[in-house]
Amino acid sequence: MARTESLPVPTADAEHARQLRRAVIASTVGTTIEWYDFFLYSTVTGLVFAQLYFPKSDPVVGTLQAFAIYTVGFIARPIGAAIFGHYGDRIGRKSTLVGTLLLMGIATFLVAFVPTYEQIGIWGALLLTLLRFIQGIGVGGEWGGSVLMSMEWTRTNAHRGFAASWPQFGVPAGLFLANLAVLAFKELSGAQFLVWGWRIPFLLSGLLVVIGLYIRLNILETPVFARLLAANRIERAPLRAVIRQQPKQIALSALARMGEQAPFYIFTAFIFTYGTKALGISSNLLLTGVLTASLLSFVAIPLSGHLSDRIGRKRMYMIGATSTGLFGFAYFALLNTGSNGWIFTALVLSLLPHAMMYGPQASLIAESFTGRLRYSGASLGYQLASVIAGGPAPLIAAWLFARYKSGYAIAGYILFCAIVSLVAAAMFKDYTGREISEEYDRDEPRSRA
Repeated sequence: MARTESLPVPTADAEHARQLRRAVIASTVGTTIEWYDFFLYSTVTGLVFAQLYFPKSDPVVGTLQAFAIYTVGFIARPIGAAIFGHYGDRIGRKSTLVGTLLLMGIATFLVAFVPTYEQIGIWGALLLTLLRFIQGIGVGGEWGGSVLMSMEWTRTNAHRGFAASWPQFGVPAGLFLANLAVLAFKELSGAQFLVWGWRIPFLLSGLLVVIGLYIRLNILETPVFARLLAANRIERAPLRAVIRQQPKQIALSALARMGEQAPFYIFTAFIFTYGTKALGISSNLLLTGVLTASLLSFVAIPLSGHLSDRIGRKRMYMIGATSTGLFGFAYFALLNTGSNGWIFTALVLSLLPHAMMYGPQASLIAESFTGRLRYSGASLGYQLASVIAGGPAPLIAAWLFARYKSGYAIAGYILFCAIVSLVAAAMFKDYTGREISEEYDRDEPRSRA
């Protein structure tokens, strides 16, 4: 009689590790797609929208008008954080993340079909504004859920910063794909880029959303939320509760991001206007430089998250903020040389100080909020920075350059934002290596569902 051997039964630890890997992959892929959509709009704003949707304006005014539409997406992000944060704390992280992906993907796909000023006049710009607003709502709800999906599956506190940094990896990955798509179709379409070439990358968003949905529908809810649900600890109005109980953490989260977010959009969005209009740099050189910078961030962001597990979130974050504040002056000094080699060097190095902040940022912010309010609190704090930092940054940079005719005025603005972040980060409580699942829930008042 043939001998049969039973297959090994997976242990609880092995199954948990498998679910953690799936959660991290799903979060990272989905976040990459969402940021591809968001950054694609950012890149095309500086290259296309001012010419196609505000052709009758003075070039400077047209640029400001185009970036004003771009800013609408940032204004919408706290609204998305409030909406999806509520449902993320009420019905779970997984379901909410499916909704954010669909909303963002559909809005981006429709941008490809918006008629120009010559075709329907100012209505084209109004349609862009509406779709950008919807984009902002989608990405506003995405960050909190993707970070929590990774962080709340992490069983070992010693590696939580590293795990939470992977959804942050979606930012340079999305930036890379967006710039690569624009560069590729700019070359393929040639003189027709302003006619139809710029629209193709937006059409590709539809395919990416299908891929992202397939991955996200095959993950489980996080253990932290499952325990809260089983214990009947779901908050009836999580947004209201977190504003009442943890307002300091919300404010610090927003202020800590100023030195990270404002420079990032200067280095990745405003640079296309500054480089082509003020310095006469080839847009292809700019695209290639930003592409290369995003490649370096692929390594620098998770590495910074890992280092935060070793030396502490606050320390790592403050090192990054200091580096960003000082780098702004070196950045514009290199750009002003007029040498393609030094310009490319400035572009490539621009996102390294950012990565030193962005890697530990997810865990620094999310760890500060109690589990039953974490989606709402972390999302709101994170996205409020969009109103005071990310959205206005290109507009402020454009105004500073128009007023002072110098990139160093913009570097001064970067330094100011970095100082704000340093002060805010110093006021955070550092939860590096500590349990974050339920410890703050024990004594806090709550309203059960």
